Amino acid sequence: MDAPLTARELFTEAVRAVLETWPVLQIAVDNGFGGVHSQQKANWMVDAVQQYFRENNNLEQYEVEDFLADLMNNEFDTVVDDGSLPQVALQVSQFFKQCEQGNWSEVEGQIAKLSQKKATGRAKATSVQTPANEEEEEESEEEEEGAEAMDCGEATETKSSAKLPNEQDPPSPPSAGPDEDGWTVVRRKK
Repeated sequence: MDAPLTARELFTEAVRAVLETWPVLQIAVDNGFGGVHSQQKANWMVDAVQQYFRENNNLEQYEVEDFLADLMNNEFDTVVDDGSLPQVALQVSQFFKQCEQGNWSEVEGQIAKLSQKKATGRAKATSVQTPANEEEEEESEEEEEGAEAMDCGEATETKSSAKLPNEQDPPSPPSAGPDEDGWTVVRRKK
């Protein structure tokens, strides 16, 4: 028969259960965001989080969020912006308090639920290209091309507006202030 777990061991198992069911970390590990040792880094994170709680008293949820965000950024080059950080930090913090208060059966029950969730499948990163996304991507490319021309500091001419050397520019109307969109048109003198 197994020896009963200590509070520290139970908390470590709880942290492992939370992190193994965190989709952001699953995707980072499965896609090698942490390099060839991504799985080892994920395992190390369990110990790092457990140690962080052991070495710091009265941690606030935002401190745990910041710590997890730093770990993900430093170890997996991943910025977590899906809204899951507060949930994961809260869950880990609650497990820590429950372990400290001796609510071990409650923690064990929640670990079992998380293990069942883990068994149902891992999160996968997929890219879905929808027609709306394609339009946005084309617009973005056009904007980037325009930005590149602006970065060069040169005025660009389209093929339809190219002039022969003996042609002259029509006189440009004086700028009467902002146009319909609120932008002021600035033209270069020739």
